[in-house]
Amino acid sequence: MADAKSLAVSVVAADHEVWSGEVKQIVARTTEGEIGILAGHEPILAILSAGEVRVTTLDGAVVTANAEDGFLSVQNDTVTIVAGAATLVS
Repeated sequence: MADAKSLAVSVVAADHEVWSGEVKQIVARTTEGEIGILAGHEPILAILSAGEVRVTTLDGAVVTANAEDGFLSVQNDTVTIVAGAATLVS
């Protein structure tokens, strides 16, 4: 479980985990537009559009993954991104 100012994030492709860790924020492209998630965000389930998922780690580094054909779930400061295809860019 993440602490009060962080999120526990897991980015998962159909056949493997792409990235996971504790983060400050996450930005992803959904069918409704780009969404930013911070600690304390209300629960949400969103359909992903093809595009970047940008994660800012606790030390300020930005990790980027390309994801498509999936969804994003936020519940209790835990973010799960499940994509049919996902690859780590940086």
